[in-house]
Amino acid sequence: MKDTLRQTANLVTVLIALTVNTLASALPLNGQNTGEISDRFAVYFVPAGYVFAIWFFIFVGWIAFAISQFLPSQKTNPRLQKLGYLFAVSNLFNAAWLFTWHYNYFGLGVLVMLSLLGLLIASYLKLNVNLSSVSRAEWWSVDLPFSIYLGWITVAAVANITDWLYLVEWNGFGISAPLWAAIMIAVASLLGVWMAAARRDAAYLFVLVWSFIGIAVKQADTAIVAASAWIGAGAMLAMALYSLSRRQTA
Repeated sequence: MKDTLRQTANLVTVLIALTVNTLASALPLNGQNTGEISDRFAVYFVPAGYVFAIWFFIFVGWIAFAISQFLPSQKTNPRLQKLGYLFAVSNLFNAAWLFTWHYNYFGLGVLVMLSLLGLLIASYLKLNVNLSSVSRAEWWSVDLPFSIYLGWITVAAVANITDWLYLVEWNGFGISAPLWAAIMIAVASLLGVWMAAARRDAAYLFVLVWSFIGIAVKQADTAIVAASAWIGAGAMLAMALYSLSRRQTA
């Protein structure tokens, strides 16, 4: 019964999150398009618009996970039991963030986004992603979706904080906004190096590559940001290939 409740909660909250994400663009919520709101902020840690197509793969991952958990072989899977309701709660926070964004509650949105990031980190650790021996099917429906999702929300959280700091006119301790963007790219890259060393998580790293290239394209006219993003993308690509080679030889 407990497993059935957990599985049902995951499925229902995926449907809720998918519905809110669809309506956010289709209506749009509060008469505002998600991308148009983002364009209000003159910040440098933001990628080109095409990069947001990654949400398609995240949504597919949600659906794959929600369906696969109902398979007889997965019903009493210890990893999924250990995950509990973390994923279901994260879906609600995902939907909630869209309301904060579209209704201009940007400070609250940062708190919601950080909570979502925390839930995904906890989920990632509970599932022991990339460190557990799993079937190919389970890797595709569990490990890969959570790696991609965590990678993107890591980037999104930094961007969300950057937007809010711009809104409150933070002076950046006298450091210029482009330099701050370069610093954030470096910090995210260091996190990527850790993920390569500790988890050999190529999927997470490829998300960083995708995001950094998008930043380089968007900020092509700002030399320090574009250069940092290209260097970061190259470094993360090297780490991703390293992670793939280590997993194949492990």
